[in-house]
Amino acid sequence: MMLFWPTLSATFALAATMLTPTPASQPRPATPPVRLVVLDPGHFHAALVQKSMYPTVSPEVSVFAPAGPDLQAYEDRIRQYNNRADNPTHWKPIVYTSPDYLNRLLTDKPGNVVVLSGNNRRKNGYIPQLVGAGMNVLSDKPMAIDKADFDRLKGAFATAERKKVLLYDIMTERYEITNALQRALTQVPAVFGQLERGTPDNPAVIKESVHHFFKYVSGQPLVRPAWFFDVRQQGEGLVDVTTHLVDLIQWSCFPDVKLNYQTDVAMHSARRWPTTLTPAQFKQVTRQNTYPDYLQNSRRDSLLDVYANGEMVYRLKGITAKVAVRWNFEPPAGTGDLHYSLMRGSRAHLIIEQGAAQQYKPVLYVKPIAGQAAAAFEKTLETALATLRKTYPGLTLIRQGDKWQIGIPERYEVGHEAHFKQVADAYFRYLSAGKLPAWEVPNMLAKYYTTTQALQMASR
Repeated sequence: MMLFWPTLSATFALAATMLTPTPASQPRPATPPVRLVVLDPGHFHAALVQKSMYPTVSPEVSVFAPAGPDLQAYEDRIRQYNNRADNPTHWKPIVYTSPDYLNRLLTDKPGNVVVLSGNNRRKNGYIPQLVGAGMNVLSDKPMAIDKADFDRLKGAFATAERKKVLLYDIMTERYEITNALQRALTQVPAVFGQLERGTPDNPAVIKESVHHFFKYVSGQPLVRPAWFFDVRQQGEGLVDVTTHLVDLIQWSCFPDVKLNYQTDVAMHSARRWPTTLTPAQFKQVTRQNTYPDYLQNSRRDSLLDVYANGEMVYRLKGITAKVAVRWNFEPPAGTGDLHYSLMRGSRAHLIIEQGAAQQYKPVLYVKPIAGQAAAAFEKTLETALATLRKTYPGLTLIRQGDKWQIGIPERYEVGHEAHFKQVADAYFRYLSAGKLPAWEVPNMLAKYYTTTQALQMASR
Protein backbone atom coordinates (compact mmCIF):
# COMPACT_ATOMS: atom_id res chain seq x y z
CA MET A 1 0.00 0.00 0.00
CA MET A 2 1.42 3.40 -0.98
CA LEU A 3 0.88 6.13 1.63
CA PHE A 4 1.77 9.80 1.45
CA TRP A 5 2.88 11.08 4.82
CA PRO A 6 2.44 13.21 6.92
CA THR A 7 -1.02 14.40 5.73
CA LEU A 8 -3.56 13.51 3.08
CA SER A 9 -3.97 17.20 2.21
CA ALA A 10 -0.26 17.33 1.47
CA THR A 11 -0.82 14.45 -0.96
CA PHE A 12 -3.56 16.34 -2.83
CA ALA A 13 -1.46 19.49 -2.89
CA LEU A 14 1.48 17.57 -4.30
CA ALA A 15 -0.73 15.86 -6.90
CA ALA A 16 -2.18 19.22 -7.95
CA THR A 17 1.29 20.63 -8.35
CA MET A 18 2.32 17.66 -10.48
CA LEU A 19 -0.76 17.93 -12.74
CA THR A 20 -0.77 21.69 -13.24
CA PRO A 21 1.25 22.66 -16.35
CA THR A 22 3.88 25.35 -15.96
CA PRO A 23 3.24 28.33 -18.28
CA ALA A 24 5.74 28.52 -21.13
CA SER A 25 6.82 31.99 -19.97
CA GLN A 26 7.58 30.71 -16.48
CA PRO A 27 10.80 28.67 -16.11
CA ARG A 28 10.46 25.33 -14.35
CA PRO A 29 12.12 25.19 -10.93
CA ALA A 30 15.37 23.25 -10.82
CA THR A 31 14.97 19.66 -9.64
CA PRO A 32 17.51 18.48 -7.07
CA PRO A 33 19.69 15.80 -8.69
CA VAL A 34 19.32 13.36 -5.76
CA ARG A 35 16.13 11.70 -4.59
CA LEU A 36 16.40 9.26 -1.70
CA VAL A 37 14.79 5.87 -1.39
CA VAL A 38 14.80 4.30 2.08
CA LEU A 39 14.57 0.51 2.15
CA ASP A 40 13.48 -1.43 5.23
CA PRO A 41 14.72 1.08 7.85
CA GLY A 42 15.12 -1.24 10.83
CA HIS A 43 17.96 0.69 12.49
CA PHE A 44 17.85 4.26 13.79
CA HIS A 45 20.83 5.19 11.59
CA ALA A 46 18.46 5.31 8.60
CA ALA A 47 16.69 8.29 10.16
CA LEU A 48 19.96 9.96 11.19
CA VAL A 49 20.89 10.34 7.51
CA GLN A 50 17.79 12.57 7.33
CA LYS A 51 18.39 14.55 10.50
CA SER A 52 19.45 17.42 8.21
CA MET A 53 18.41 18.65 4.78
CA TYR A 54 20.78 18.74 1.80
CA PRO A 55 20.70 21.34 -0.98
CA THR A 56 21.09 18.70 -3.72
CA VAL A 57 18.51 16.28 -2.29
CA SER A 58 14.77 16.39 -2.92
CA PRO A 59 12.58 16.56 0.23
CA GLU A 60 10.42 13.78 -1.25
CA VAL A 61 11.62 10.39 0.00
CA SER A 62 10.17 7.05 -1.10
CA VAL A 63 10.12 4.47 1.71
CA PHE A 64 9.68 0.74 1.01
CA ALA A 65 9.37 -1.51 4.03
CA PRO A 66 7.26 -4.15 5.73
CA ALA A 67 4.71 -2.62 8.07
CA GLY A 68 5.60 -2.91 11.74
CA PRO A 69 7.45 -1.33 14.66
CA ASP A 70 10.73 -0.80 12.75
CA LEU A 71 9.01 1.34 10.13
CA GLN A 72 7.00 3.13 12.81
CA ALA A 73 10.16 4.04 14.72
CA TYR A 74 11.70 5.45 11.53
CA GLU A 75 8.59 7.53 10.77
CA ASP A 76 8.44 8.81 14.35
CA ARG A 77 12.02 10.08 14.12
CA ILE A 78 11.44 11.81 10.79
CA ARG A 79 8.32 13.42 12.24
CA GLN A 80 10.38 14.54 15.25
CA TYR A 81 12.98 16.16 12.98
CA ASN A 82 10.29 17.87 10.91
CA ASN A 83 8.53 19.26 13.98
CA ARG A 84 11.50 20.35 16.09
CA ALA A 85 11.73 24.04 16.94
CA ASP A 86 15.39 24.46 16.05
CA ASN A 87 16.18 24.15 12.33
CA PRO A 88 13.36 21.74 11.46
CA THR A 89 13.63 19.48 8.43
CA HIS A 90 10.89 19.24 5.79
CA TRP A 91 11.02 15.68 4.51
CA LYS A 92 7.98 14.33 2.66
CA PRO A 93 8.00 10.53 2.98
CA ILE A 94 5.94 8.47 0.54
CA VAL A 95 5.56 5.07 2.19
CA TYR A 96 4.87 1.72 0.50
CA THR A 97 4.21 -1.19 2.86
CA SER A 98 2.76 -4.11 0.89
CA PRO A 99 4.54 -7.51 1.07
CA ASP A 100 6.04 -6.97 -2.40
CA TYR A 101 7.83 -3.80 -1.24
CA LEU A 102 11.24 -4.86 -2.62
CA ASN A 103 9.92 -5.85 -6.04
CA ARG A 104 7.93 -2.62 -6.20
CA LEU A 105 11.07 -0.60 -5.44
CA LEU A 106 13.09 -2.43 -8.10
CA THR A 107 10.31 -1.94 -10.63
CA ASP A 108 9.44 1.71 -9.92
CA LYS A 109 12.92 3.05 -9.02
CA PRO A 110 11.45 6.32 -7.72
CA GLY A 111 14.85 7.69 -6.67
CA ASN A 112 18.53 7.34 -7.47
CA VAL A 113 20.10 6.72 -4.03
CA VAL A 114 18.92 3.91 -1.75
CA VAL A 115 19.64 4.34 1.97
CA LEU A 116 20.06 0.99 3.75
CA SER A 117 20.12 0.64 7.52
CA GLY A 118 18.43 -2.26 9.23
CA ASN A 119 18.52 -6.01 9.59
CA ASN A 120 22.03 -6.90 8.45
CA ARG A 121 21.11 -10.33 7.11
CA ARG A 122 18.43 -8.85 4.87
CA LYS A 123 20.66 -5.90 4.01
CA ASN A 124 23.32 -8.11 2.46
CA GLY A 125 20.61 -9.75 0.37
CA TYR A 126 19.23 -6.39 -0.77
CA ILE A 127 22.56 -4.95 -1.93
CA PRO A 128 23.20 -7.22 -4.97
CA GLN A 129 19.62 -6.71 -6.19
CA LEU A 130 19.81 -2.92 -5.84
CA VAL A 131 23.10 -2.44 -7.65
CA GLY A 132 21.99 -5.05 -10.22
CA ALA A 133 19.01 -2.79 -10.92
CA GLY A 134 21.40 0.12 -11.49
CA MET A 135 20.73 1.95 -8.22
CA ASN A 136 23.29 3.76 -6.07
CA VAL A 137 23.45 2.51 -2.47
CA LEU A 138 24.48 4.35 0.71
CA SER A 139 24.58 1.60 3.32
CA ASP A 140 24.99 1.55 7.05
CA LYS A 141 27.65 -0.80 8.38
CA PRO A 142 28.17 -3.70 8.32
CA MET A 143 27.61 -4.77 4.72
CA ALA A 144 28.80 -8.31 5.54
CA ILE A 145 28.44 -10.34 8.75
CA ASP A 146 30.03 -13.64 7.70
CA LYS A 147 32.12 -15.18 4.93
CA ALA A 148 29.11 -15.94 2.71
CA ASP A 149 28.08 -12.29 2.98
CA PHE A 150 31.60 -11.22 2.07
CA ASP A 151 31.52 -13.35 -1.07
CA ARG A 152 28.20 -11.79 -2.10
CA LEU A 153 29.58 -8.33 -1.38
CA LYS A 154 32.53 -8.95 -3.70
CA GLY A 155 30.08 -9.74 -6.46
CA ALA A 156 28.02 -6.66 -5.65
CA PHE A 157 31.03 -4.37 -6.00
CA ALA A 158 31.85 -5.96 -9.36
CA THR A 159 28.24 -5.38 -10.47
CA ALA A 160 28.29 -1.79 -9.22
CA GLU A 161 31.40 -1.11 -11.29
CA ARG A 162 29.80 -2.63 -14.36
CA LYS A 163 26.55 -0.70 -13.84
CA LYS A 164 28.46 2.51 -13.01
CA VAL A 165 26.72 3.03 -9.67
CA LEU A 166 28.24 3.83 -6.28
CA LEU A 167 28.03 1.34 -3.39
CA TYR A 168 29.36 2.95 -0.21
CA ASP A 169 29.19 2.37 3.55
CA ILE A 170 28.64 4.99 6.24
CA MET A 171 31.91 5.41 8.13
CA THR A 172 31.01 8.15 10.60
CA GLU A 173 34.06 7.73 12.83
CA ARG A 174 36.38 9.27 10.23
CA TYR A 175 34.66 12.58 10.99
CA GLU A 176 35.19 12.51 14.76
CA ILE A 177 37.69 15.31 15.31
CA THR A 178 40.20 13.41 17.47
CA ASN A 179 40.34 10.59 14.90
CA ALA A 180 40.90 13.10 12.10
CA LEU A 181 43.69 14.87 14.00
CA GLN A 182 45.34 11.60 15.03
CA ARG A 183 45.47 10.58 11.37
CA ALA A 184 46.83 13.99 10.34
CA LEU A 185 49.64 13.86 12.91
CA THR A 186 50.79 10.44 11.68
CA GLN A 187 51.69 12.26 8.46
CA VAL A 188 54.13 14.62 10.25
CA PRO A 189 57.42 12.67 10.52
CA ALA A 190 59.04 15.34 12.72
CA VAL A 191 56.38 14.64 15.35
CA PHE A 192 55.32 11.03 14.83
CA GLY A 193 58.31 9.51 13.07
CA GLN A 194 57.50 6.24 11.32
CA LEU A 195 54.69 3.89 12.31
CA GLU A 196 56.12 0.99 14.30
CA ARG A 197 55.52 -2.53 13.01
CA GLY A 198 54.57 -3.96 16.41
CA THR A 199 54.08 -7.56 17.54
CA PRO A 200 51.06 -9.56 18.67
CA ASP A 201 52.07 -8.90 22.30
CA ASN A 202 52.75 -5.21 21.65
CA PRO A 203 50.68 -4.04 18.67
CA ALA A 204 51.62 -0.89 16.80
CA VAL A 205 47.97 0.17 16.65
CA ILE A 206 45.15 -0.48 19.12
CA LYS A 207 41.50 0.49 18.67
CA GLU A 208 38.99 -0.35 21.39
CA SER A 209 35.42 0.74 22.03
CA VAL A 210 32.68 0.19 24.58
CA HIS A 211 29.01 0.45 23.59
CA HIS A 212 25.65 0.10 25.29
CA PHE A 213 22.40 -1.57 24.35
CA PHE A 214 20.26 1.00 26.16
CA LYS A 215 20.97 4.66 25.47
CA TYR A 216 19.39 7.89 24.20
CA VAL A 217 19.24 8.97 20.54
CA SER A 218 18.08 12.45 19.55
CA GLY A 219 17.05 12.94 23.18
CA GLN A 220 14.77 9.88 23.29
CA PRO A 221 15.31 6.40 24.83
CA LEU A 222 16.43 4.06 22.08
CA VAL A 223 14.07 1.14 21.45
CA ARG A 224 15.91 -1.65 19.63
CA PRO A 225 14.15 -4.35 17.62
CA ALA A 226 14.31 -7.81 19.16
CA TRP A 227 16.21 -9.13 16.12
CA PHE A 228 19.09 -6.81 17.07
CA PHE A 229 19.97 -9.41 19.72
CA ASP A 230 20.00 -12.30 17.24
CA VAL A 231 23.56 -12.53 15.92
CA ARG A 232 22.28 -14.43 12.86
CA GLN A 233 20.44 -11.26 11.84
CA GLN A 234 22.48 -8.45 13.40
CA GLY A 235 25.90 -10.10 13.33
CA GLU A 236 28.29 -10.68 16.20
CA GLY A 237 30.34 -7.92 17.78
CA LEU A 238 33.39 -9.02 15.81
CA VAL A 239 31.73 -8.05 12.52
CA ASP A 240 29.55 -5.12 13.60
CA VAL A 241 31.09 -2.18 15.45
CA THR A 242 34.58 -3.48 14.68
CA THR A 243 33.87 -2.37 11.11
CA HIS A 244 34.49 1.21 12.26
CA LEU A 245 37.67 0.31 14.12
CA VAL A 246 39.19 -1.68 11.26
CA ASP A 247 38.26 1.14 8.90
CA LEU A 248 40.04 3.70 11.10
CA ILE A 249 43.18 1.56 11.17
CA GLN A 250 43.25 1.31 7.38
CA TRP A 251 42.39 4.99 6.93
CA SER A 252 44.95 6.24 9.48
CA CYS A 253 47.87 3.91 8.80
CA PHE A 254 47.67 3.92 5.02
CA PRO A 255 45.94 7.14 3.88
CA ASP A 256 44.66 6.95 0.29
CA VAL A 257 46.49 3.63 -0.29
CA LYS A 258 44.67 0.85 -2.14
CA LEU A 259 44.78 -2.32 -0.04
CA ASN A 260 44.62 -5.89 -1.33
CA TYR A 261 42.77 -8.13 1.10
CA GLN A 262 44.34 -11.25 -0.41
CA THR A 263 47.93 -10.14 0.26
CA ASP A 264 47.81 -7.34 2.84
CA VAL A 265 45.65 -8.88 5.63
CA ALA A 266 46.75 -11.78 7.88
CA MET A 267 44.70 -12.74 10.95
CA HIS A 268 46.78 -13.76 13.99
CA SER A 269 44.13 -14.43 16.65
CA ALA A 270 40.50 -13.73 17.45
CA ARG A 271 38.08 -14.48 20.29
CA ARG A 272 34.46 -13.72 21.20
CA TRP A 273 32.28 -13.78 24.32
CA PRO A 274 28.70 -12.86 25.22
CA THR A 275 26.97 -10.06 27.07
CA THR A 276 24.17 -11.49 29.23
CA LEU A 277 20.81 -9.72 29.46
CA THR A 278 18.11 -10.33 32.05
CA PRO A 279 14.43 -10.51 31.01
CA ALA A 280 13.89 -7.06 32.58
CA GLN A 281 16.74 -5.55 30.56
CA PHE A 282 15.47 -7.14 27.36
CA LYS A 283 12.01 -5.70 27.99
CA GLN A 284 13.42 -2.26 28.80
CA VAL A 285 15.33 -1.97 25.53
CA THR A 286 12.88 -3.75 23.20
CA ARG A 287 9.53 -3.16 24.98
CA GLN A 288 8.76 -6.85 24.41
CA ASN A 289 7.66 -9.06 27.29
CA THR A 290 9.09 -12.34 26.01
CA TYR A 291 11.96 -13.58 23.87
CA PRO A 292 10.94 -14.34 20.27
CA ASP A 293 11.33 -17.91 19.04
CA TYR A 294 14.45 -17.07 17.03
CA LEU A 295 16.26 -16.15 20.28
CA GLN A 296 15.55 -19.43 22.06
CA ASN A 297 18.93 -20.90 21.08
CA SER A 298 20.62 -17.95 22.80
CA ARG A 299 18.81 -18.48 26.10
CA ARG A 300 20.41 -19.81 29.25
CA ASP A 301 17.45 -20.43 31.55
CA SER A 302 15.83 -16.97 31.71
CA LEU A 303 18.97 -15.11 30.61
CA LEU A 304 19.94 -14.13 27.06
CA ASP A 305 23.54 -14.50 25.86
CA VAL A 306 24.40 -12.11 23.03
CA TYR A 307 27.81 -12.57 21.38
CA ALA A 308 28.41 -8.84 21.11
CA ASN A 309 32.02 -8.79 22.36
CA GLY A 310 35.18 -9.64 20.47
CA GLU A 311 38.88 -9.06 20.01
CA MET A 312 41.19 -9.63 17.06
CA VAL A 313 44.92 -9.23 16.42
CA TYR A 314 46.03 -9.12 12.80
CA ARG A 315 48.67 -7.77 10.44
CA LEU A 316 47.94 -5.14 7.81
CA LYS A 317 50.79 -4.64 5.33
CA GLY A 318 53.17 -5.85 8.02
CA ILE A 319 51.77 -3.61 10.80
CA THR A 320 50.33 -5.47 13.80
CA ALA A 321 47.00 -4.13 14.99
CA LYS A 322 44.56 -5.02 17.75
CA VAL A 323 40.83 -4.33 17.71
CA ALA A 324 38.44 -4.93 20.61
CA VAL A 325 34.77 -4.15 21.17
CA ARG A 326 32.62 -4.64 24.26
CA TRP A 327 28.89 -4.10 24.84
CA ASN A 328 27.34 -3.43 28.24
CA PHE A 329 23.65 -2.96 28.89
CA GLU A 330 23.72 0.73 29.78
CA PRO A 331 26.37 3.30 30.71
CA PRO A 332 26.85 4.62 34.23
CA ALA A 333 25.13 7.96 34.84
CA GLY A 334 26.91 10.83 33.10
CA THR A 335 28.88 8.58 30.76
CA GLY A 336 28.33 7.05 27.32
CA ASP A 337 30.03 5.00 24.65
CA LEU A 338 33.84 4.95 25.00
CA HIS A 339 36.74 4.90 22.57
CA TYR A 340 40.48 4.25 23.01
CA SER A 341 43.10 4.50 20.30
CA LEU A 342 46.89 4.13 20.32
CA MET A 343 49.23 4.62 17.36
CA ARG A 344 52.91 4.00 18.11
CA GLY A 345 55.41 6.01 16.09
CA SER A 346 59.20 6.01 16.31
CA ARG A 347 59.16 9.56 17.76
CA ALA A 348 55.82 9.73 19.57
CA HIS A 349 52.66 7.86 20.50
CA LEU A 350 49.30 9.33 19.51
CA ILE A 351 46.67 8.38 22.10
CA ILE A 352 42.92 8.99 22.28
CA GLU A 353 41.33 8.41 25.69
CA GLN A 354 37.74 8.88 26.80
CA GLY A 355 37.52 7.93 30.46
CA ALA A 356 36.68 9.64 33.73
CA ALA A 357 39.83 11.82 33.56
CA GLN A 358 38.56 13.15 30.22
CA GLN A 359 34.98 13.61 31.50
CA TYR A 360 34.00 10.85 29.07
CA LYS A 361 34.80 12.96 26.02
CA PRO A 362 37.52 11.83 23.56
CA VAL A 363 40.82 13.64 24.08
CA LEU A 364 43.92 13.37 21.87
CA TYR A 365 47.37 13.25 23.46
CA VAL A 366 50.85 13.29 21.92
CA LYS A 367 53.41 11.47 24.06
CA PRO A 368 57.04 11.69 22.84
CA ILE A 369 59.32 8.69 23.08
CA ALA A 370 61.60 8.94 26.15
CA GLY A 371 64.94 10.66 25.62
CA GLN A 372 63.75 13.67 23.61
CA ALA A 373 64.14 17.16 24.99
CA ALA A 374 60.71 18.42 26.03
CA ALA A 375 61.25 22.01 24.88
CA ALA A 376 62.49 20.98 21.43
CA PHE A 377 59.63 18.48 20.96
CA GLU A 378 57.05 21.08 22.01
CA LYS A 379 58.43 23.49 19.42
CA THR A 380 58.21 20.82 16.72
CA LEU A 381 54.66 19.97 17.76
CA GLU A 382 53.67 23.63 17.73
CA THR A 383 55.00 23.95 14.17
CA ALA A 384 52.87 21.00 13.11
CA LEU A 385 49.85 22.49 14.83
CA ALA A 386 50.33 25.78 12.99
CA THR A 387 49.79 23.89 9.74
CA LEU A 388 46.76 22.03 11.11
CA ARG A 389 45.21 25.34 12.18
CA LYS A 390 44.77 26.23 8.51
CA THR A 391 42.11 23.51 8.43
CA TYR A 392 41.11 23.58 12.12
CA PRO A 393 41.56 27.13 13.49
CA GLY A 394 41.78 27.39 17.26
CA LEU A 395 43.77 24.24 18.08
CA THR A 396 46.01 24.63 21.14
CA LEU A 397 48.67 22.70 23.05
CA ILE A 398 48.23 21.84 26.73
CA ARG A 399 51.14 20.32 28.66
CA GLN A 400 50.07 17.27 30.72
CA GLY A 401 53.17 15.93 32.50
CA ASP A 402 55.10 13.80 30.01
CA LYS A 403 52.64 14.39 27.15
CA TRP A 404 50.69 17.15 25.41
CA GLN A 405 46.95 17.37 24.97
CA ILE A 406 45.63 18.82 21.72
CA GLY A 407 43.14 21.48 22.79
CA ILE A 408 40.13 21.30 20.47
CA PRO A 409 37.46 24.05 20.29
CA GLU A 410 33.95 22.85 21.08
CA ARG A 411 32.69 23.78 17.61
CA TYR A 412 34.50 20.73 16.20
CA GLU A 413 32.92 18.34 18.71
CA VAL A 414 29.65 17.99 16.83
CA GLY A 415 28.73 14.51 18.10
CA HIS A 416 28.03 11.14 16.52
CA GLU A 417 24.63 12.02 15.08
CA ALA A 418 26.01 14.99 13.12
CA HIS A 419 28.61 12.76 11.46
CA PHE A 420 25.89 11.12 9.36
CA LYS A 421 25.37 14.38 7.49
CA GLN A 422 29.13 14.69 6.93
CA VAL A 423 29.27 11.19 5.43
CA ALA A 424 26.24 11.88 3.26
CA ASP A 425 27.69 15.21 2.05
CA ALA A 426 30.85 13.38 0.95
CA TYR A 427 28.82 10.66 -0.77
CA PHE A 428 26.76 13.20 -2.70
CA ARG A 429 29.98 14.85 -3.89
CA TYR A 430 31.22 11.46 -5.10
CA LEU A 431 27.87 10.93 -6.81
CA SER A 432 28.20 14.25 -8.60
CA ALA A 433 31.72 13.32 -9.72
CA GLY A 434 30.50 9.90 -10.84
CA LYS A 435 33.07 7.92 -8.87
CA LEU A 436 34.48 7.10 -5.46
CA PRO A 437 38.12 7.73 -4.55
CA ALA A 438 40.18 4.93 -6.15
CA TRP A 439 41.09 3.38 -2.80
CA GLU A 440 37.60 3.19 -1.28
CA VAL A 441 36.27 -0.01 -2.89
CA PRO A 442 39.41 -2.15 -2.41
CA ASN A 443 39.62 -0.91 1.17
CA MET A 444 35.98 -1.73 1.88
CA LEU A 445 36.71 -5.23 0.65
CA ALA A 446 39.82 -5.41 2.88
CA LYS A 447 37.77 -4.21 5.85
CA TYR A 448 35.00 -6.79 5.50
CA TYR A 449 37.49 -9.54 4.75
CA THR A 450 39.25 -8.67 8.04
CA THR A 451 36.08 -8.73 10.17
CA THR A 452 34.61 -11.89 8.65
CA GLN A 453 37.96 -13.70 8.88
CA ALA A 454 38.14 -12.75 12.57
CA LEU A 455 34.66 -14.22 13.15
CA GLN A 456 35.59 -17.39 11.28
CA MET A 457 38.70 -17.84 13.43
CA ALA A 458 36.96 -17.03 16.73
CA SER A 459 34.09 -19.43 15.97
CA ARG A 460 36.28 -22.50 15.57
